[in-house]
Amino acid sequence: MHRFSRTEILIGSEGLKVLHRSRVMVFGLGGVGSPAVEALARTGVGSLVLVDFDRVSLTNINRQLPALESTVGLLKAEVLAKRIREINPEAEVITVTEKLTPENTERFFRYNPDYVVDAIDTLKNKIALITYMYRKYIPFISVMGAGNRLDPTRFKVADISRTHTCPLTRRVRQALKKEGIYQGVKVVFSEEPPVLERGTSDEPLPAEKKHLPGSVMFVTATAGLIAAGEAVRDLLLRHKIL
Repeated sequence: MHRFSRTEILIGSEGLKVLHRSRVMVFGLGGVGSPAVEALARTGVGSLVLVDFDRVSLTNINRQLPALESTVGLLKAEVLAKRIREINPEAEVITVTEKLTPENTERFFRYNPDYVVDAIDTLKNKIALITYMYRKYIPFISVMGAGNRLDPTRFKVADISRTHTCPLTRRVRQALKKEGIYQGVKVVFSEEPPVLERGTSDEPLPAEKKHLPGSVMFVTATAGLIAAGEAVRDLLLRHKIL
């Protein structure tokens, strides 16, 4: 028996070998990206590239795996890398603590990933990443809005051309059309309309909080786990394991 024995029961020894040989990049290590990273590591993906320039803050503790009282102020990528090495000491873990922008997107792909999970939440950077991967034929899945929601059962996987309800998905879809991209982008999106931005007592939110989405781990983590599951299945399907 070994640490991935229970995974091997599901996908066989050849499937496990495929995952061990695979490299997955995860952009954004927050409430969505950090659970995705953990799921990929625990499933047996042999090489992970973790991309996030940000540090753990106190407000991350309600939903992000790297966020603890003891890690506030530390780089999220470095905290997660240490965690992954505890899960699988044989895994290759590369950290990139640089912010992706439309100007530097190409530089990140020197790592030649087999698959990418996009958990970026800044619109222009998300569009830059999706556009680059689409045009370079890099397999990926992009996670749309997970904030301001309370129902984790409402997530779906679909081509972006078949999405609805989610405001972020609509903005991404519109931006991609300007780039000549109408379909062929696989996404995780929620069918749940965003919860109204108000307090529990129906009092308006303070001005300094109005631009911040509310979020809870059982929603954001679900989106990340779905993305990780799609990544694993796509890698296996490519090698005709499933």
